[in-house]
Amino acid sequence: MFVRGVLTASILAALLCASVSHALAQANPKAAAKSAPTKPEVAAAGGTEPALIGQYGIWGAYMATPNGKKVCFALAKPSSSKTNPPNRPRDPAYAFISTRPAEKVVNEVSIMIGYVLKPGSESTIEVGGASYAMYTQGDGLWIKNAAEEERMVDAMRKAADVTVKGVSAKGTETIDVFSLKGLSQALDRVAQDCRR
Repeated sequence: MFVRGVLTASILAALLCASVSHALAQANPKAAAKSAPTKPEVAAAGGTEPALIGQYGIWGAYMATPNGKKVCFALAKPSSSKTNPPNRPRDPAYAFISTRPAEKVVNEVSIMIGYVLKPGSESTIEVGGASYAMYTQGDGLWIKNAAEEERMVDAMRKAADVTVKGVSAKGTETIDVFSLKGLSQALDRVAQDCRR
């Protein structure tokens, strides 16, 4: 699990940096120039920025080829976020569902929570009336029992939203709610465009 988490975090961090810069460029070219990735960051992503291949509600479907290997993912920001104590600062949170054909990975769920999680803590994802334990590492969450991942993704396709709960290294509790409207279409597009 540790290796999977580190690999996913590395790939997603590189791709996220590029995709956030791309989104900023579309929204505000002047702001994007200030936060555009430097050459080493682009090189970390294999020199290939993720391309938006479809937007479905708040879910974007992306494809990239870092180091010549195809990676596709659905990405969304939370529709609402709360901290306890209130108004604690943090980086933006993102939900990813990634597919990496070369590694035979399909629909791997991860959350970049926007802060360093409390070491050794566990977080949860609640969707469709079920709760899934997530293991934490740095600022990322991954499902603790990989055998449940397919069932969780199936529940996410049918539910209206998903709730992610975590605790920061400083003890701040967070609750992020992600709308799932458009997720099924984004995953279908990822599956279509990310075949070998």
